[in-house]
Formats: sequence, structure tokens, C-alpha cells
Amino acid sequence: MSELLQYISNNIDELISQTFEHFKLTLLSIVIASMIGIVIGSFISIQQKLASSFLTLVNILQTIPSLALLGFLIPLIGIGEYPAIVALFIYALLPIVRNTFTGITEIDKTIVEAGLGLGMSKWQLLTKVQLPLATPLIIAGIRTASVINVGVATLCALIAAGGLGESIFGGISLNNTNMILAGAIPASIMALLFDGFFSLFQQIARKNATVSLLLLPGMLLISSLFFIPSKSKSKMVAGFNSEFIQRSDGFLGLDSLYGLPVEIKELEIGLMYKALANGDVDFIDGFSTDGRVKAYDLKLLIDDKAYFPPYYAAPLVNQATLSKYPNIRPALEKIAGAINDEEMSELNRQVDQNKKSPAEVATDFLKSRGINAKKTDKTDNAQIVIGSKSFTESYILAHIFGQLIAAETGLSVDIKTGFGGTKLLFDALKTGEVDIYPEYTGTGLLVLLNPGKAKVRKLLDDPKTLNNYLQEEFREKYQVVWLNELGFNNTFAIMMRKEQASKLNINTISDLSDYLKN
Repeated sequence: MSELLQYISNNIDELISQTFEHFKLTLLSIVIASMIGIVIGSFISIQQKLASSFLTLVNILQTIPSLALLGFLIPLIGIGEYPAIVALFIYALLPIVRNTFTGITEIDKTIVEAGLGLGMSKWQLLTKVQLPLATPLIIAGIRTASVINVGVATLCALIAAGGLGESIFGGISLNNTNMILAGAIPASIMALLFDGFFSLFQQIARKNATVSLLLLPGMLLISSLFFIPSKSKSKMVAGFNSEFIQRSDGFLGLDSLYGLPVEIKELEIGLMYKALANGDVDFIDGFSTDGRVKAYDLKLLIDDKAYFPPYYAAPLVNQATLSKYPNIRPALEKIAGAINDEEMSELNRQVDQNKKSPAEVATDFLKSRGINAKKTDKTDNAQIVIGSKSFTESYILAHIFGQLIAAETGLSVDIKTGFGGTKLLFDALKTGEVDIYPEYTGTGLLVLLNPGKAKVRKLLDDPKTLNNYLQEEFREKYQVVWLNELGFNNTFAIMMRKEQASKLNINTISDLSDYLKN
């Protein structure tokens, strides 16, 4: 607890800013969804032949995965607060529309008939009778939507909209529990406050529905005052993933060495490339063997001061799994040192540009080396579970490991892809939920072991000593085994659109730094 309080104290300004951003996104999206949702719900309560179609549509919108929706919105709206509010608005619609429709249509028919008998028009009946009586149920829908949106808003950090998701995803990526809690606790408190506020709102509605309905336009006016999109003060905007922003071998050290006065937008790894190609950011961090470099016609800037450490990929295996199934080691050793940088880049390109599945690419690779490949099984009872992080190369390597082990050992293998960060996947490995996953020397040294700057510098100067160190430390500290490396070096890289880099004559990171400073 003391460590958490110390972390919060050290980062209080940033956490306050993230909390305000989170609150702003949630409030504005809820108010807009309430205004539009009540109109839609009221309309279909009058035109009930259309009710089924409208409710089906908002149900479908609700089922769209959050990241897929955010990724779809980037080419249409860009990154930042606008697509975040659109996404949150979409997710808030269902409970509001449904509760409005239900609240109006389930009013006692005798009350409706009495209003018609008094000569009321449908509009008068709706505004003076049905909506006031349905208001408590309508507000219950808004209450549900607000709590949902506080949670969904954390994902908006992945498209540079800010909010408490920045701390949560940064902590997940960096194996920093205090960082996760510093984002999760305020988000939970905010959800409770929204729930409590709308609970009070419901009580007011039961006593005076008209007053409670008039509060919604007032809330819209207040929330719109909060929404003042920030303008960039730097020449360029960078798009980085949360792990790169916070890691010691990421932007902090890069900025210290080169000096990069730039506005940073936090983006999910896969969405960074879309944002760069779309012109929403000017440069991003990436991986040197990433197939999307060619697919998006990007230029890798030369790391002329040799800042980035080597990132050689290797299988990381749970010790208990290896003890139980020792024939896994010789199976995986068949591809030790077998893949160079160009080959790995081509494998990635086959997925990113040619749209082949990672499993298909893995099979083709193994066959090209005269190695048997066997399809893995999607089952809860697999003897071996292989995990991967959420980027193309990790998917491919996981399938290579799985097909190789299945063919060489006869063990049943299941592959679980797309873990959201290093911490999640490594924790799953330690607990035995995952048996094997592909990791990198730089991540293993600087994120998982983190022995200190002096030790790191010494180890990076001697690859053989580094490999021995990783093997010993992982075995002793975590009971996991670092096997021999695969051969290629997928280090970090700073990349720009080739056309823009050529126009500005930027070839190295130092060139980029000079341009930003002048």
C-alpha cells in the first residue's frame, strides 16, 4: 500500500489530468447518447412497426468489439477525443433506447386511453403523460450506460484520447502493479459516482419528472464547456504505444539522448500504423522486422547514436512444463538461429500485406526448412498452451512453436494469441496458464529482470554473457527457462512515412531531432 501511495504522490498531476480526461469523455458521450437515445426510444414507441429494426440495429452496434470499432473509426475521423466520443456514444445507446421504449410502451393502457379521451394529441400524450411516467426507467438506462462507459473509456487511451486507460495499459505493459491500480482505482470510484449521481437523479424523477428531464440539456451545456480539443504546440505529433512511452529503453531514454520536443499520442500497436498512414501522426515507434514497414511504405530512421538495445527472440518456457515434457527442448532447438532479419520481415509481410493467416505462414516456413508441421488443436484440454503478444510477429512465432512441438513430440497444443502486454503474458507463464511464449532479450533484460543501468550496459556489450545471464536469472527467480535465440534481431525503430521523410530530408533520429528543434 505504501508503494502505491508513493507512486500516486509522485505522479499526482498526471493522474489528475487523466481522471479529468476520462470524466470528460464519459460525461459528454452519455449526455449526447441520452438526448438522441430518448428521441429514438420515443419515436419507436409511437411507430412500433419500426421498433424491432431500430432495437436490432442498436443491439448490433453494442456487439462490435471495442478495439475493432476504434480501429474502424480512425480512417473516418482520425485519432483522439472525437472518435472516442463517437465510440462511447454508440455503446451507450442500447440501454437508453431500450429503457425509453420499454418505459413508454409499458405504461398502463388505461392512462393512455384517458389522455386520448381528453383530446390529447400523440405529441401531447408523449410529452405530458408518457415521458414523465417513463422517466425513472429512462434514467435507469442512462445510469447503466454511464457505468458501462466509464469502463469502455479506458480503451480510448489506445487511440490517443487520454484518460485513465493510459496508466492501466502502461502498467500492464511494464509489469507495474502500482501503475495499474493508480488508473483502475479512480476509474472504479468514478463509476460509483456516476451510478450514485443517476440514482439520485432517479429519486428526483419519481417526485418531479419534468424537472429531471430538463436537467439533461443543462448537463449537455455543462459537459460541452469541458470539451475543448487541445492543439499541438510542436512541429510534429508522435504516436507511441503505452509500453514504449514508459519503458526505460523507450521514449524516456530516447528523448534524453536525442532530444525530441514532440507531442505524444498514445496508441495501440496495431492502430499506430493506420494513424501514421492516415496522417494523424508524423512518426511512430515500431519493430525493425515488421512487415507493415513495406505495406505502408515507411522509412526506418537510422539510430545513429545506437540507443536501442538488441531484441533477439527466444522461446520462454515454464520450468515445470519442460520437466514434464523434456522433448520440447530438442524440438524448439531445431529453429535456434534459423531465422535472420530479412526472413522474419518477409514472414511478417506475408501476414500484414498478403493477408495470410499466421498459422499458414508458420506452416510454409517450417516446410521450407524441411521440418514437419502439424496443425494445432483449439481445445481446453491441450497438454501445451502457447501464448503470444498482440502483434503479428508474436502470432507467427507462437504458431511456429506450436506446429513444431505438435509434429516433433505428438503433444496436443493450443495457441492463445493477443495478450495485451508483457505483464499479462509473463504472469500467465509463471502461474502455468501458459507454457511457452516468444520473448525478446531487450524486454527480458530491461522489463522483466531490470538489473540496473550499470549491469545492463555491461550485458548489452557481450551477447553471449547476456544469454547466459537471462538463462540463469529466469530459472532462479521465476522458474522459467530461456532457450536459445532464433537468430533475428527485432529491435525498436522510429519510422515515418517515406514521402514525408524524403521531403524533410530526415534520414536519422538526429535529423528528426534537429528538425523539431529548429
